[in-house]
Amino acid sequence: MISRLRYTLREMWASMSRNKTLTAATIITSTISLLLFGLTLLIQRGFENQLKLWTGGVEMVVYVKHGATPDQILLIQGALEGQATVIEKVEYCDEACATQVANTLFAGDQDSLEQLIPKIPSFFKVTPIDKDSGEVLRTLKDTFSELPNVIDVRTPDQQVEVLSQLKSFFGVRTLIISGGLLAASALLIWNTIRTAMFARRREIEVMKLVGATNWFIRLPFMLEGLLQGVVGGFLGGIFMLLINRDWTNGVRAFPVESGLEGFVVTDGYPFMVWMVMIAVGALVGAIGSGTAASKFLDV
Repeated sequence: MISRLRYTLREMWASMSRNKTLTAATIITSTISLLLFGLTLLIQRGFENQLKLWTGGVEMVVYVKHGATPDQILLIQGALEGQATVIEKVEYCDEACATQVANTLFAGDQDSLEQLIPKIPSFFKVTPIDKDSGEVLRTLKDTFSELPNVIDVRTPDQQVEVLSQLKSFFGVRTLIISGGLLAASALLIWNTIRTAMFARRREIEVMKLVGATNWFIRLPFMLEGLLQGVVGGFLGGIFMLLINRDWTNGVRAFPVESGLEGFVVTDGYPFMVWMVMIAVGALVGAIGSGTAASKFLDV
């Protein structure tokens, strides 16, 4: 078993050494395509952070004064739930819950976060029955703004709608581009393996004559493609983390009123994306090399 593994690794390295130019081109293409794929996931997460208060069907947020007593909170909740003809659902987020939301939304603005946390307000998430009626939202906003201990009522505005459209616009197009580049990576890996097998066609014929199985012959070539995809995902992930760190530092230097705090992606999500990139790279490499090794085995 050990001798077979040693042979497989040795043959894989020999094959990669013979095709240095093609191997380098394949890894570079894989790195760029997986980098774009990873950045697409980060961009989508940034948009989700920025729109976090308005996801899940929530159309209005009622902020409650910091330090409000349970009876005062129940009074507001009763007023909200009393509008059963126009309100579908009411959810309360206490100050501990609001702190978690703030940590996500203001990850790029630590100064504002430190000022907000000590007096952070709790809030109600309100979902109206008619989610498409701006008039209903404006009426509810005017009504609930007058409730005691309510400090603010926010509803979606035109900017939020534009942000949602931008999320869809960039998400679809960047995924299409990264998908095209991943396909190009698979084709390059396919061509690299084909070239390697053609260069070693006599060795393959001899191996078949002495009884080597098809899988024994294929394995070094398949591992070669797999390794190229993994290396592309690994390098692409490093570049993605560097870009994300640079972007995070840049956003934190923006003025508070810029409203871009939510576009900072933290909480370990970039590292999870990195693992996904490596897995996708391995999958692309396995598909490209496995297809070529099967198709061109009879050389």
